[in-house]
Amino acid sequence: MTPSLPTILMGQVISLSAPAPPEASGDYAVSRGGMVAMLLMLSAQEAERGPAARAWENGALRALLAEAAGGYDEALGGALSAAAGVTDGDCGWSALDAANADLRRRLIALHEAAEARHDAGLQRRILDLYVEMAKARHVDLPGPAAG
Repeated sequence: MTPSLPTILMGQVISLSAPAPPEASGDYAVSRGGMVAMLLMLSAQEAERGPAARAWENGALRALLAEAAGGYDEALGGALSAAAGVTDGDCGWSALDAANADLRRRLIALHEAAEARHDAGLQRRILDLYVEMAKARHVDLPGPAAG
């Protein structure tokens, strides 16, 4: 799971708002500052790439569901064509994430149906999409400081 920007920022607020105990100085204080700095860096990446990644992912999920609807929609109660015809009108974080969660549930149901039918071609397309989705949501973690 990749946390959303609001979740990362709330973690920073909580971390900075909690008073440190008197013994929390020295190395602890330095490491706490480093953790907050890393979260700020991740926040910047998420702010830059998060909405675009979610919008792309939702579109890619809808395209795959639409493609599979012809062979699987009836068995899945029309869930594929219903999802494929929706667009992301609200590009807020929570709206994109809610649509994404719904699309992922439908993809899981489709994947289960493809496995039950031994549809290797569709299973491969689904697995390839999982890989592309992970790439779209990657974060760059800092490496050791150059010295």
